[in-house]
Formats: sequence, C-alpha cells, structure tokens
Amino acid sequence: MGTRLTDSALYAHLWSTDELDALFDERARLQRWLEILVALARAQAVLGIIPEGSARAIADHAVVEALDLDYVAEQTRLTSHSTLGLIRGLHRVLPASAREHVYYGATVQDVTDTWFATVMRDVGSLVRRDVRRLESLVLDLATRHRDTAMVGRTHGQAGAPITFGFKAASWADELRRHVQRLDDGRQRWLVGQLGGAVGALAFFGEHGIPLRERFCAELGLGDPGMSWLTARDRLAEFGHVLAMVCGTAARIGGEVYELQRDEIGELAEPTTAGAVGSITMPHKRNPEGSEHLDTLARLARASGGVLLESVVQQHERDGRGWKAEWVAFPEVCLLTGTALQLAIRVVDGLEVHAEAMARNLDRVDQVVGSEHLLAVLAPRLGKHHAQELLQRVLHGPGATSDPVRAVARAGVATPAEITEWLREPMVSNAGRMVDAVVARARSERAEESETWC
Repeated sequence: MGTRLTDSALYAHLWSTDELDALFDERARLQRWLEILVALARAQAVLGIIPEGSARAIADHAVVEALDLDYVAEQTRLTSHSTLGLIRGLHRVLPASAREHVYYGATVQDVTDTWFATVMRDVGSLVRRDVRRLESLVLDLATRHRDTAMVGRTHGQAGAPITFGFKAASWADELRRHVQRLDDGRQRWLVGQLGGAVGALAFFGEHGIPLRERFCAELGLGDPGMSWLTARDRLAEFGHVLAMVCGTAARIGGEVYELQRDEIGELAEPTTAGAVGSITMPHKRNPEGSEHLDTLARLARASGGVLLESVVQQHERDGRGWKAEWVAFPEVCLLTGTALQLAIRVVDGLEVHAEAMARNLDRVDQVVGSEHLLAVLAPRLGKHHAQELLQRVLHGPGATSDPVRAVARAGVATPAEITEWLREPMVSNAGRMVDAVVARARSERAEESETWC
C-alpha cells in the first residue's frame, strides 16, 4: 500500500492512468535510464572512445530484471549518490572487461535530463492524442447544438442569449490551441543532454560535440546544440502547457458542475448504475467527475509552478531546482493524463437538456434582451443616452422587470415595437462563430498527423 493517497490501491485511479503508470513506475524509469546508458556506450564505441565489445556487453546486460534492485537501493543510500547504486548494480552483471566503460564520462544529469526528454516525448504523444479526442467530441457538441439557445451568463448572472454550441465551440477553439502549442514546442523540448561535469564536454575532448549528436540520435532525440544543465525553460514550458491543458479541462468541468445544479438543470455529466452521490442524501447525483477536474487542475498548476521556479538556477549545476523537477515533472504529467481521460468520459456521455435551456431562457428572456434593446435604441437616442435610460427604467425608482412596459413608459418606442425586437434571441453571430471554429479545426485536423512523434 502506498504511503501517499495518490499511490493508494483505493484511490490511485483518481490521480493517474495505466499508460502513465507504465512510464513512471520505478522499474520503467530504471529501464529507461539503462537504455540511455546503452545509447551512450554505442555512440562512444562508434567514435572509438570505448571498445565495441564493451558497448555490446552493456547493451546485452542493461536489463532491469537482471539487476538486484535491493542492492541498487542499498548502494544508492550508502553512497548518497543518485545513480551510483545503479552503476554498481550493473557492474555486478557485466563482464569485467566492460565495467569501466559504463557511464563513461557522463553525469547524473546527463542521464536524468535525457530521461526527461524521452518521457516528454511519450507523455506529449499521449496528451496530444487525448486533447484531439476531446476536441473531436466537443466539436460534435458544437455542431449538434449550434442553434440550441440558452442564457449566456456573466458574473454568475443572466446576461444575454447565446447557444450551447457557441459555448462548446469556445472549448474546442481553446483545445485546438493546445494542439498547436504541443506541435510548436516539440522540436524545442525533445533534445538530449550530454554535458559532463559543467556542460563543457571537456572529458571527451574533440569528440565531445560529435558524441553528443550521435548519442541524441541513438535515442531519437534532437541535439540541443548547447548544454542545458541550468537552462530549465524547456521543462517549465512543457509543464505549463500541460497545466494549461488541465485548466481547459477544468473550465469544461466547471460549466458542467454549475449547469447541473438543480435550479438550472441544463447539463448533467454521465453516471453509472452503481454510483452513489451521498451516503446520507440518496437523491443526490453529484457531478463528481466535473468537480475532480478542478482538483486535478489545481494540483497541476502547483506542479507547473515548481517547474517555473526551477528556471532560476545558479552557475553550471544547481541541484535545488533540478531535483525539485524529479517530483513536479512526473506529477504534472500524471495529473494531466488523468484529467484528459476524465474530461473525455464526461463530455462523451454529457447530457444536454435543451428543454431546460429553453425554459431558463424563456424565464428571463425579456431581461436578457436588454443588449438587443440597447442596440436598437442607440441609433435613435445615442448609445450612452440609451444605456442611461435603460439603466434608469430597469433599475431606478419605480423600475419594473418588464422591459416592454418600462421602455414604452419612457416614450421612446411602442409596446408592439419592443415586443417585436425581443421576439427572437439574437444569436446569429454565435452560430457563425461556431461554423468558423468547426471548419477551421476540421481542416487542420485533416492536414495534421494523428501522432506526435
């Protein structure tokens, strides 16, 4: 059983996914570190830095199942060094002739930073896949409800009419920008690290830069062109894109959470037959998923903030911020992957109660038509004069909630004119924006690769 709630057998599903567990599990991480050491040995053998036979032996034996992980852990604690335990564990299974060529000239940060890059590649692929899946579902919602009129709300109050398709198109438009951010950042983020002691590659002499290039190529990563031991902007940027993705999922969840309220009843997230909303109030159907999206986003922003703090580093190596990344980076990845899977489930089964939207709009239709009244009266009276008049008759002494009667009493239009102006909600431009968002997204989706790498 995990000592942290996020590792609990009961609750772990709330904080991670099977795919992400497979990336961040300790054995998976150690195996990836071993693969990085294999890539380094192969690149060094090609350049004649170590014997080819040593590189082959390292490749043959660098398998996590072959190591005594209890011994690796013991040696890690004994040496107070992050990877010396792993090196000693690998030494025990290697032939003597290859032992001195493990980790040859490299540092902890060369391994762990390169691991960050390979994991960014894997996580980025999963996140982009799921953002596109969520985008597809939201685009369908926008199309289906292009003309489903509802109350648009500002500051939590009824504002002016919109359509539910317009609301969904806003989500889709934001998700499309996340796809663009991921695609734009890929080349910046997915680079290896081989810097040696202080980043100057002095250990390798004239072979340093060619070795780094070949090492990165072995792993399918780009050559950074410059050691980045204390330049942590790549991780900070990636983490913040993920935190923003979580924020969008939480924005969607927040709308469902609010609009599922009994007194509104316009949306409802999917539920299952066995779900229990409350152990003491059996009538409850709580928006648990939508609510949890906000929890995940709060934690993701916190981890993203830690990554941003790590941008401020000293000299050529600074373990304070760098090691904080070891906790914050996996965390923001796990939280984002979980949020996307949850958002997909919420949106895929979302119940849209168009009749409740119509009913709520009808209840406040004359009030939410005040923007339309202002637009019609502005040419007659002047915009600011019309606004002052409407403010007075709707909120001043003797005000009434019936704008037809209030405006007619002011003598600026007849009741028949006002009734005609308010007859239909003015949502035509909302529909046009839905069309534009959907067309642009579907055009870009048709042209772009479905995979990130």
